[in-house]
Amino acid sequence: MDFLSLVSYIGTFVFALTGALKARRHQMDIFGAALLAFVTAYGGGTIRDILLGIRPLSWINDYTALLLVLLALILVFLFNQKVLKLKYTIFITDAIGLGLFTALGIQKCILAEINSGYAVILGTIGASFGGLLADILSNTVPDLLKKGELYATACLVGGTIQVLLEKQGVNFNISMSVCIVIVVAVRILSRWRKISLPEI
Repeated sequence: MDFLSLVSYIGTFVFALTGALKARRHQMDIFGAALLAFVTAYGGGTIRDILLGIRPLSWINDYTALLLVLLALILVFLFNQKVLKLKYTIFITDAIGLGLFTALGIQKCILAEINSGYAVILGTIGASFGGLLADILSNTVPDLLKKGELYATACLVGGTIQVLLEKQGVNFNISMSVCIVIVVAVRILSRWRKISLPEI
């Protein structure tokens, strides 16, 4: 398995966990949990791939990814809510998924010969829009739009550094890893320090 596939599968699993945890937090049934897990795991990447003109979509006929979503559902179903500490667990899994899918999306754009600026934008869309859709479906204000923390901005920061590193000839495995770490770190630090963009 190559590095891109590994990042994709880990990101899918982590985002599916996030979606299932959100469903549990809102006391949804198993169908609602499956829907939120699927949307969180696939939503952003689907929008990104449609904009890139990728056909068929990357997740179609990929049974490994589907099994990872089902595994995430089963794990959330089995674990006790007190053990999960839902709010904190959702935040951490979402931050990790955000980093993984930002790096993955940007690399897919670079391979498709999209210019650097739009690669970062599409990487950010791929990372953040699945969670946006899941939040809308669960009738909550999306993290993407909340004041008091950085969400898409974390993707933009990490993604920009990834692109700059690759322009300097850094191996894409290293540049992606750096992007993932930066996105997760910025996301966590912004929540901890209440860092946000200025109001308009």
